[in-house]
Amino acid sequence: MSWVKSLTRSNEDRRPLFERKMTESYQQAYNMAYRLTSNRSEAEDLLQETYIRAYRFFHRYNEDLPFASWLYRIMTNIHIDNVRRTSRLKTVSIDQPVGPSGSAWDLEDQSASCDERALNGQLDEPFQLGLKAMTPEFRTAIVLADVEGMSYEEIAEIMHTSVGTVRSRIHRGRKQLREHLERSYPEIVEVNR
Repeated sequence: MSWVKSLTRSNEDRRPLFERKMTESYQQAYNMAYRLTSNRSEAEDLLQETYIRAYRFFHRYNEDLPFASWLYRIMTNIHIDNVRRTSRLKTVSIDQPVGPSGSAWDLEDQSASCDERALNGQLDEPFQLGLKAMTPEFRTAIVLADVEGMSYEEIAEIMHTSVGTVRSRIHRGRKQLREHLERSYPEIVEVNR
């Protein structure tokens, strides 16, 4: 019955509840955003956009269900939309020679510092790079299952897909990650055999 009450209350009436839920879920949501994007700035943008959209549609949230699952669904949809949007844009490499001089611009490395990696889930660089190389659907399934520890059913609900599809994405994602590690970091794979 609480879902009926939630439909009749406005977002303004539910603002304290939203703020409490947001505060409680912030670190977990930030970690999820960082794992999806592999970039601090993009993670902050994704989290901000997620909370804005969550507030706008908070009147649809059912208080009997876990807030984190509902929030992850929103975040996943936004992330996939962003990846699709940016993949359609043409890019020009600034590392390649330009102009008649043939010089290239040297840019500062924007990868996460050791402290930042430690702060955001303790993922080693090889695994983070492997996740980044995956399609968003595989990456999301792997992060939700192996990092967040969610069940296949929870992941299926968040990703709006069947449990069978989730199993397939996790299997194929793990296979891609293993192949990436074998190719790029054979010493890690050799130690763990």
